Amino acid sequence: MTALPLIQTEPTEEGYFGDFGGRFVPETLISALDQLEYEYGLLEQDLVFQEQLLSEFRQFIGRPTPLTFAKRLTETYGGAKIYLKREDLCHTGAHKINNAIGQVMLAQKMGKQNIVAETGAGQHGVATATACAKLGLTCIVYMGEEDVHRQKLNVERMRLMGAEVIPVTSGSRTLKDATSEAIRHWVTHVRDTFYVIGSVVGPHPYPKMVRDFHRCIGLETREQLDQLEGKGPDHLIACVGGGSNALGLFHPFLEDLSVYMTGAEAAGFGVDSGKTAATLTKGRPGVLHGSLSYLLQTMDGQVELAHSISAGLDYPGIGPEHAHLFTSGRVTYKAVTDDEAMKALKEVSMLEGIIPAIETAHAFALLPEIASSMNKDQIIVVNCSGRGDKDMTTITEYFSHE
Repeated sequence: MTALPLIQTEPTEEGYFGDFGGRFVPETLISALDQLEYEYGLLEQDLVFQEQLLSEFRQFIGRPTPLTFAKRLTETYGGAKIYLKREDLCHTGAHKINNAIGQVMLAQKMGKQNIVAETGAGQHGVATATACAKLGLTCIVYMGEEDVHRQKLNVERMRLMGAEVIPVTSGSRTLKDATSEAIRHWVTHVRDTFYVIGSVVGPHPYPKMVRDFHRCIGLETREQLDQLEGKGPDHLIACVGGGSNALGLFHPFLEDLSVYMTGAEAAGFGVDSGKTAATLTKGRPGVLHGSLSYLLQTMDGQVELAHSISAGLDYPGIGPEHAHLFTSGRVTYKAVTDDEAMKALKEVSMLEGIIPAIETAHAFALLPEIASSMNKDQIIVVNCSGRGDKDMTTITEYFSHE
């Protein structure tokens, strides 16, 4: 752990966290990214905008979200007290709305009336469509054809709010390909269109900006635990695909070296199965969707297809700040298989009366090992990043084979 003092919590001027990040985009997007960085920098210091954003968080999203003591999980696993940060109770059912409302408000300030987004599990698409409906902007969402089928409920929610959902039929027909198509759309409509990225990925300043809109998760957790327990957490756990919900929880605690943090990435059928999304476990550095980070790739540098039972974790890359936290050793990342996640989903549902999203279930799968290794005076917080309504078709099909 000697590398811990070298942790970098903000990007360089060029957009790098350690060795990861930057901008790897067509020349036509450079001026748009420069403008975005400038405008976002202004709004970071704009007290009127920040108060408007906080008002939307309180009155529209429903923040602060509760911190729920998981009594039966704590009793079952033994060891540490387990608390759940309830992002599943946000309007639209997941943490994604924090970032969507922030970016769409920023787009409106910049005079951009057209929004384009990508989505995997559909939660970011739903959140973006929601924000656009509220603020009166047009919305196009690219979604992999495979995800359109397994997330039909979210597709209908987006369309009901006026968004145009465009199925993507290329490649794996999942999140990677939806992101690629959204970027192509942005390149050809850059003058009047704002690209709302759904995770801490993409070219600078998106990884920082998306993370900042989610920092409320960790900031609220610190304040709520202080009120409930008179102390902070000892261990934080969150699932990691692109990694926005995890950084939202982790970031306010990164400089507190007494707080351990673990990210759960999707192992799919197993990290050595050839059907996995365990980017940090199996990947290596490379460029995808505008930034340098870890990604799953073949020996000759071609991006490999990712697999996860979770549409939201089915992505071959990861945010550059996570790559930095991984290589520095500040955060531990563990791979969780489909079966392990689904077992945890059923257990949490039966013990706590909370059906988590399949993405979130990957984080819950780490609880038995981590909680039992800690003492009863210690505290774990799991980020319950989304609810499982959207996944009921997949959940029902999976357990029908038991």
